[in-house]
Amino acid sequence: MATADVTVMGGGIFGLAVAHTCATRGARVRLIEARAIGAGSSGGLVGALAPHVPENWNDKKQFQLESLLMSEPYWREIEAATGLSTGYARLGRLQPLNDDRAVDLAQARAGTATEIWGTRAEWRVEPITTQPNWAPASATGLMIRDTLSARMHPRLAAAALAAALRALGGDIVLGEGEAQGVVVWATGHAGLVDLSAALGRNVGNGVKGQSLTLQHDARDLPQLFVDGLHIVPHADGTVAIGSTSERAFDAPDTTDAQLDALHGRAIAACPTLTGAPVVERWAGVRPRAATRAPMLGPWPDKPGHFIANGGFKIGFGIAPKVGEVMTDLILEGRDTIPAGFRVEASL
Repeated sequence: MATADVTVMGGGIFGLAVAHTCATRGARVRLIEARAIGAGSSGGLVGALAPHVPENWNDKKQFQLESLLMSEPYWREIEAATGLSTGYARLGRLQPLNDDRAVDLAQARAGTATEIWGTRAEWRVEPITTQPNWAPASATGLMIRDTLSARMHPRLAAAALAAALRALGGDIVLGEGEAQGVVVWATGHAGLVDLSAALGRNVGNGVKGQSLTLQHDARDLPQLFVDGLHIVPHADGTVAIGSTSERAFDAPDTTDAQLDALHGRAIAACPTLTGAPVVERWAGVRPRAATRAPMLGPWPDKPGHFIANGGFKIGFGIAPKVGEVMTDLILEGRDTIPAGFRVEASL
């Protein structure tokens, strides 16, 4: 291609989203990925797009809400442009309520959700009998159902986004390539380590996660969230289970007995999964900024260079909005990044 206006370093979800949105605005884009599209944590299995709890509202939670509401038209447009599935479906999420205090808190949050979400989504308390043979066990017989949560298949979504970028004339280089124009660094956990070294302080690192998929067709059912465990039905007839969160690890891509324990917890939470064959076991490292929030914006004291990193557990959910605000900043000079997401928040 001709000289690029924007070079994006990294083919994970943030890099792909920024590259694609820049290309839709008419920029000539080159994306350079050292290994493969979605080679890091963006090539995982779970794909749970879920909102923050509707309380103690702030600009970071508002950012995520806006992105989740953008997600359905965003991914449908990608599918229409490429003919490829992303596995996206907004089917909601169920969470058991195991004591009276949890019920009271959930009901209070239902009121707050109405104030914040309006008619765009619901957070409601209802009997588990409204979702027979799938809802997790609940000591109170009640659960939360939110209609904002969605699911997608990370690998399918990354592949479709890459195809959409190519369809717009974007250049994807696997391996080494020449950066031209403005440079956006979206290089995952390794990029956070490099950035820490460049800035002389720890701004983030990697957290290992392990997950697995089972052969069980629940494709039209909501995802479950039980005691920190995600159980996510996918359109291909599998159910993803995830994930661990390991600060200390020696083998970033190796699964172990912690994943066996995760599998056991999933069956205990949802007995209908008993006997479902394991399709795949996965491990990878997610980029986690020191603030736990994404790091977006200019690279300090490095003109023409920008950072889009630290998606951690919500990368796919906020990717549409990340692509939008980074493109506004890079191409138009408009800065609408929340203060808590800015690079300097980690300095």
